Amino acid sequence: MILDNGTIRTLDPALPTAAALAIAGERIAGGVGTHETALASPDVVDLGGRCVIPGITDSHTHFPTWAAARQVIRLEEATSAEDAAARMAPGVAAAAPGRWFRAQGFRESNWPAPPTRAILDAVTGEVPAAVISKDFHALWLNSAGIARAGGDLRRYDVPGGVVEVGPDGEPTGLLREESAWRFKEDHLELSDGEYLEAMREGLKVAASRGVTAIHDKDGWIPAIPRLWQELEGDDALPIRVWQSLPHEHLDRLREIGLASGLGDRVRVGYLKVFMDGTLGSQTALMSDGSGVEITTREELADILRRAARARWPVAVHAIGDQANRNALEAFAETKDDWQPLGLRHRVEHAQCLLAEDVPRFAELGLTASVQFSHAPSDEELAHRFWADRLDGVYSFRSLLDAGTRLVNGSDAPIEELDPWGGIVAGVLRHWRADQRLTVEEALDASTAAPAWQTYEERRRGKLLPGYLADLVVLDRDPLAIPPEELPEVQVVATMVAGRWTHNPPPW
Repeated sequence: MILDNGTIRTLDPALPTAAALAIAGERIAGGVGTHETALASPDVVDLGGRCVIPGITDSHTHFPTWAAARQVIRLEEATSAEDAAARMAPGVAAAAPGRWFRAQGFRESNWPAPPTRAILDAVTGEVPAAVISKDFHALWLNSAGIARAGGDLRRYDVPGGVVEVGPDGEPTGLLREESAWRFKEDHLELSDGEYLEAMREGLKVAASRGVTAIHDKDGWIPAIPRLWQELEGDDALPIRVWQSLPHEHLDRLREIGLASGLGDRVRVGYLKVFMDGTLGSQTALMSDGSGVEITTREELADILRRAARARWPVAVHAIGDQANRNALEAFAETKDDWQPLGLRHRVEHAQCLLAEDVPRFAELGLTASVQFSHAPSDEELAHRFWADRLDGVYSFRSLLDAGTRLVNGSDAPIEELDPWGGIVAGVLRHWRADQRLTVEEALDASTAAPAWQTYEERRRGKLLPGYLADLVVLDRDPLAIPPEELPEVQVVATMVAGRWTHNPPPW
């Protein structure tokens, strides 16, 4: 196959553009170059002036959770707990008997008063209800749900978690951080069939948005690695999956095994650690002493040493400036254990940084796994809660200028799985405009850099001979238009390993 009569953006500085792209089987053939290359091929696709870029990787997504969340009531627009409850009422009325009613997306920091089970009880009655916050770090339950779970939330008052109580000392129905996660694991897991149905639909959406690979964070759900492999076995997997596992699995890695075969779509190979909570739930660990500490610096250092012995890279969730400082200190303390092994560790989010910590990412060889779309989404919250430290938030440009490798993700379902929207957010950021990126830089963070992160920089992320034919066709060249037109760019088609996964030609 030859893709001809358009612009090929290879993302390789030695050959940044080409007029035609030859594909043989799963890979890009040697004929990357000119229009004349196409004349020798019996299968020519006329791009009609469109643009081809490498396939997009979402470097931080909870894909199965996002896919399942697309099927529940969303509460992002709710202005109060009472408003949220009213929005849920029709869904409660239609809820299947004996099953949990679920909703998602509330952001209590925007509400005049926190949610309580009494407010939820007024519309849910005897139907057990569980409502997950927008950032997934808080869980709002009604009385029927609490009763179904044993009647006493105090047993979820665990280290790294919060069980909110009212003036009477009784739980209000709101759980945070580890408390919320433990409850979800115990009572709210979907069946394999429910996950598979949601994932199959979600994969179609992802392909339509140019996604060819993901770094998935839902390895904490025991069934998910197996379900990915089931989808791959059914030839129903149009993306490549780099799956994390919780650091608690560290002692079981030999038992779990590492799917290291580079021909496979599903690979399991890095650990996830939480240092703190989130901005939206006000549980990010800050240098003023506020927030929730989930993993200490000393604990992370121990995890990093043990992970090095197992030869596994680690992804560390750190939101607050103190959480990031603690993570950097642990990486520095253990660098002699992991740097000689070439382990490609990463810090997830790195949302709020102390100025002196910005250059330390590059000095230690750490990747900043950021979410360009969080900056516009969190602007109001950042001004409200971090007003005294705005110079250190969402510092994409500062990190890049210091030599840090950036990889970009959506954090779906926290934000929508919309990679082009994320790229636009990185380039057209309207507050802290000094932290804007160029189109080339935002594309690199969404294509070539994520491939490097998974040790695949010689086979994915660029459009070069011998590389896998993972690519996206756009309706125009994003590097040849005024920046203000970037939001208008549309995904036309998507290809993985030489096969169209969305909208095959002719167009």
